[in-house]
Amino acid sequence: MLTQSDIPALSPAGGACVGPKVPAPRAPVDGVVEVVAALVTVAAGVREATGAGLLECFAAVPDPRDPRGLRHPLPSILGLCTAAVLAGEVDLVGITAWVSASPQGRLAAMGLRRNSIGVHIAPHPDTIGRVFEALAAQDLAGKVGAYQLAQYLKAHPVPAAEPGADPWAGPDGPRLRPGLAVDGKAIRGAVGPDRVIPYLLAAATHTDCVVVAERAIGPKSNEVPQFQPLLRGLAEVTDLTGWVITADAGHTVRAHARFIHDELHAHFVMIAKENTPKVFACLNALPWETTPIAHTTTETGHGRREKRTIRVLDAPDDLDFPHVKQVFLLERTTIRTVYKRTKNSKKVKKTKVTYCVAALGMTSLTAEQATPEHLATYVRSHWSIENKIHWVRDVTFREDYSRVRTGSRPRIMATLRNLAIGLIRQAGHTRIAATIRKIRNSPHLIYALMGLPVTSPTAT
Repeated sequence: MLTQSDIPALSPAGGACVGPKVPAPRAPVDGVVEVVAALVTVAAGVREATGAGLLECFAAVPDPRDPRGLRHPLPSILGLCTAAVLAGEVDLVGITAWVSASPQGRLAAMGLRRNSIGVHIAPHPDTIGRVFEALAAQDLAGKVGAYQLAQYLKAHPVPAAEPGADPWAGPDGPRLRPGLAVDGKAIRGAVGPDRVIPYLLAAATHTDCVVVAERAIGPKSNEVPQFQPLLRGLAEVTDLTGWVITADAGHTVRAHARFIHDELHAHFVMIAKENTPKVFACLNALPWETTPIAHTTTETGHGRREKRTIRVLDAPDDLDFPHVKQVFLLERTTIRTVYKRTKNSKKVKKTKVTYCVAALGMTSLTAEQATPEHLATYVRSHWSIENKIHWVRDVTFREDYSRVRTGSRPRIMATLRNLAIGLIRQAGHTRIAATIRKIRNSPHLIYALMGLPVTSPTAT
């Protein structure tokens, strides 16, 4: 079994440095070796896709500090803070305490400096606080988003096709396209310069649900003005041609449709509600009652039974919205079993309650580019950004209860939480809280998730 000294330490530039010998680690519990081996395989693929690990990604973030007298490299500080979030630390106080208690092997792997007797020194909590306060949050979000996007594209490459051909159109019919869900979230534990709760607008992939772009919403504004800058910045990182962009009804704007179609050369799937009264009235007047159901799904679980249907029509000529090719009606019927106690009695009565929800939508995809099943999938996948990212940040990472309130620190914490969720999901784990508990009890998993060069499954 290899000891910690067999793990090469990283310098800020990614090179190996020689460190002192440390005691051999404790052997992992049964079953952990297989998990580590799987994560190491994923980490190797990540490094092959990006050409670098996470520390090299952090090295591309501009360091706001005066270079004179720097003791701790910025990639090392950000790497340790990311590792702390992966281990389940939910606030800045917990992160700094976790970093201060890091063993020598972890500090060496993160590229921390050594003192005169060869001992690696962890950054002081005040140093981490000052770095978070001075760091440009948008720079960090941009680099982390590009890193996660590179991982996503490695795992889900664009299909090969002839020049000028649609790579998602095959002889057996269209295939599901990569999608981006755009949605905003309030950082309720923070307060902006105008004493108002700040909001962040993010774009996440439909598959794996990884945040690949993020922007702050300005004071006295809403999500709409940041929609185009968010996607325009993402288009500078990768070609979005043929992708599907989804958003909630607040982004059902004609300018957004033109931008997605004309500038990004992508497609949109939008929901129409009464905030766009003319469009909604036009769609609502279509003969949906006589339109046959094109696709149906039925699911049972969590004490309920859900039936989802979709009806699809060609876009009407009088629809005043650009580039729309198809319109659709989504209907969801939920039957839930509830138990109610009869008044003035101990008897419990079993009843079934039915809920019905309908939504009207439109898309720039033609019938040859997307089947009704695909359209239903795009709409449902959009809400994964709420269920798999925003909900996890609020419940698992307790973001709304965070006491990090001012400056750039709340945004940096949000970026690190998005990064931790993305690293875990792209390693093949869907249960975030359970995986964090596993990481907390087996800290060596952090090396694989962060793409550090682990040479042995027993290394800690």
